[in-house]
Amino acid sequence: MTSRQREAHQGIVSGPRKGAVGPFNALLRSPDVADRVQRVGEYVRFQTTIPAPLNELAILITGRFWSAQFEFWAHSRLARTAGLPDAVIDALAEGRRPSPMSDDERIVYDFCTEMFRDRAVSDAAFKAVVDRFGEQGVIDLIAACGYYSIVSMVLNVDRYPLPAGEQPPLKAL
Repeated sequence: MTSRQREAHQGIVSGPRKGAVGPFNALLRSPDVADRVQRVGEYVRFQTTIPAPLNELAILITGRFWSAQFEFWAHSRLARTAGLPDAVIDALAEGRRPSPMSDDERIVYDFCTEMFRDRAVSDAAFKAVVDRFGEQGVIDLIAACGYYSIVSMVLNVDRYPLPAGEQPPLKAL
């Protein structure tokens, strides 16, 4: 690594991730991008105003949208640990609307899926997020979907593999 790559790598591993797996090996080819992207990711993953299970829901919706196998695999584990129900995770993996969902899950699901499907959100979806999570919650959900879109694209282009013995969680839609 160049000195700038080492510096960016140190910024990644010294933070709450404690490692540089997934997209970071590829991102380090552009250390300034890696540094900036990982800082956004640190906020989105560890400091967001969105509760952890709901943030993971947004991340899984993003991973499913991009058919990012590693992203969905990694975050389905984190989502389970955070308390997102298996039925929700499984429905997302299959490309289905989960049923049933809590009110909060429905709000996040509708907002994020509309954003990917329509490249905008309806007034009703926007209002539901503002009413429940505030204006910062709107931006935090957009940031989660945007950051994990970058991560998913990097993982897909890099063809980042699943760990040995793991099966791809996503089938073609």
